[in-house]
Amino acid sequence: MDILQIVGIGFLATVLILVIREQKPMFAYLLAAFVGVAIFLAFVGKIDDVISVLEELADRSGIPAVYLKTMLKIIGIAYIAEFGAQIVRDAGLESIASKIEFAGKMLILVMAVPIISVIVETVLNLLPA
Repeated sequence: MDILQIVGIGFLATVLILVIREQKPMFAYLLAAFVGVAIFLAFVGKIDDVISVLEELADRSGIPAVYLKTMLKIIGIAYIAEFGAQIVRDAGLESIASKIEFAGKMLILVMAVPIISVIVETVLNLLPA
């Protein structure tokens, strides 16, 4: 799917949601969630290509695989937390959406600690004693 198809589906879904919302608000929300999930799933397959390129670059540069996997998990957490928060926000529940975003940020921080410690150790080793 290219961007024109995604935009077309988005516009069509928006029109349908605006029409349906007057009579059946719950169906409008379900349609919005379904379209969002469908768009998300349409691009999951493309992520494999990106991961392959990143793995090749990591191998060529000598970066340990554990760091690449951690960075990819961090990126995944960020995208999933944002996606989940947007769906909840569409339902009008801003407070829960902000909690989802907060939880995502905390998970990212926890996962980033090993990478941050390696960076600090590297910098300390580069400084003259």
